[in-house]
Amino acid sequence: MSVTIKVMDDGPFMVMGDFDIVDMEGRKFQFDKAQPIALCRCGKSASEPFCDGNHITMAYKSRVRA
Repeated sequence: MSVTIKVMDDGPFMVMGDFDIVDMEGRKFQFDKAQPIALCRCGKSASEPFCDGNHITMAYKSRVRA
């Protein structure tokens, strides 16, 4: 299983590869596995754990570098 997580400047984590996302009870979230997905970092998404773009309206800032 190969997964890449890209930290976007002032935005979400972009996740690409073959993976599942599960909640605390072990239930899988449904999403299109053929496409990269965006995971929220700002905590303001109405569709968490997925990003809905609300980081833009709140001027979320984070520019992490390795």
